[in-house]
This record gives sequence, structure tokens and C-alpha cells, in this order.
Amino acid sequence: MQSTTVSTRDTAQARTRFRRPEWLPRNPGSWLQLLLLSVMAVFTLMPFVWVVSTSLRTPAQSFTVPPEWIPVDMDFSNYTRVFDEIPFWNQILNSFAITISVVCGQLLTASLAGYAFARLRFRGRNVLFWIVLATLMIPGQATIIPVFILISRVFGLSDTLWALIIPGISTAFGTFLLRQYFLQIPNDFEEAAMIDGANQWQIFRKIYLPLASPGLAILAVLTFNAKWNDYFTPLIFMNTKERFPITLGIVDLQGYMATGSISVVLAGIVLSTIPVIIIYMFGQRYLIEGLMMGGLKG
Repeated sequence: MQSTTVSTRDTAQARTRFRRPEWLPRNPGSWLQLLLLSVMAVFTLMPFVWVVSTSLRTPAQSFTVPPEWIPVDMDFSNYTRVFDEIPFWNQILNSFAITISVVCGQLLTASLAGYAFARLRFRGRNVLFWIVLATLMIPGQATIIPVFILISRVFGLSDTLWALIIPGISTAFGTFLLRQYFLQIPNDFEEAAMIDGANQWQIFRKIYLPLASPGLAILAVLTFNAKWNDYFTPLIFMNTKERFPITLGIVDLQGYMATGSISVVLAGIVLSTIPVIIIYMFGQRYLIEGLMMGGLKG
């Protein structure tokens, strides 16, 4: 009897000791999915890991074959050269000012337009919405010349931060995205609020806007990423180095490539990607939640 008890106790301890972690899948199909996702993650992260690794190499190590993923002699002076060659902090602040202004502008205009197309009844609503939606088919390169003429000759804002902010505060994609979220909200909320005496502005601000917060989070993250990494538009409008966003500032580092080293350029790229990574780290939960809600209810 005692030996049976000891054997049972040893078996329970062994099971506890070798308990499968909760994150490990149970069936073979899930193992295959985990393997495929791991391979995709490796191939996705490999270029960025190479960029970080090369930014810490000396000029002689920049193009070694096979590459040294962990440099033996890390050269952190590449990062200090970035601050010496370009007005880095000034250009980072310019990028923040442009990006945050565009994000706030798009959240305001897209939420108002999306609510109007989703909940308000007026003549020509559907036709106007399809016209707005059709602008998504027009590439930005096709409209850059008319926008440049308006900004530079009509408004006189060329080579200013406003030249990068004003054209980006309205978006057809954001209007479409938030319209879809507003359409998912039941009409019962609006009817109950109207019975209580609320007007359309109060209904929008106190009911629909909070319920559409996942869509707002998606739009904010996507807009931040797109505007922060925008290179083409600043290249057209900006001439003064002190007013450059960081995407144009990195171009000034290309002189180091003539010496056979790209480490300084890649160091600037690593520094410029840090804000985007931080935004994704803090906004990941809201982004996934918004995408899941849109996929389940759409």
C-alpha cells in the first residue's frame, strides 16, 4: 500500500515537472502552424537584424561575407556621427510635428465624414461616398503636381511644415474605415439618445466616437507609420535642411557610402525607426482588437 502511494506521488511529481507549457500546441496541425509562423518571423526580422548589426560595424566589416551578425568590435561612433552630420534632433521634432498633426487631423475629419456617411440622411449621400471612395484608385504621384501648385503658388506655403500637414489631414481610406465601424453600431443607441433629448453632435461625441475607438486606433497607427516614413512628399515641397523631416535627413548621410561604409546611414535608419517601434508596441493591443472586431462584424 505504501509503495503504491509512493509510486503515485512520483508519477504526479514527474507530470508536474514535465508539464507542457501552455503556449505549446497540442495537435500536429498546430505544430505545423507554429513552425510556419516561426519561419515567417525569422525572414521578416532578418533584414532589420542585419541593419542593426551593420550599424555597429566598422567600415572594414560592412560588407564581409559571410556577414558577422554579432560584430566582434562594435563601433558605436557610427551613431554619434549621425548627430554630427545632420541636425538630427531638429529633424526628429519636425517629423513628430508633421506626423502628430496629420494623425489628429485625419482622426477629426475621417470620424466626422464617416459618421455623416453612415448615420446622416441627405440627398446624394451614396453618390458622394462613391466619389470619395473612387479617389483611392488615384495614385498620389498623379496629384502631386496640382497639390504643389496649390500649396506653393496659391497659399505660399512651400518649404514649410504646413505644406506637409495640410494635404494629409483628409483621407478617403480613413473615412471608409470609420464609416464601416459606425455602421456596425446598432441604431438602438441613437434612438435611445434622441428620446433623451440628445442632438446629433452629442450622439456622435458621447456614443458613436467611444464605441468606434478600435477603428480610431487602427487609423492612428497606420497614419503615423505612413506619414513618419513618407519620403516622396517632403522631397517635392522642402528645400531647407533645418525643416527636413528625418526621412530626408538620412539622405544627407549617403556621403559615407562613397567611403565604402554604410554603417552611418544604417545607424540613422535605426534611430529613425525607434518611434515607430514604440508606437506599435503600445498600440499593438488596440490594433489587433480593432482588426478582429472589423473582421468579425464586417
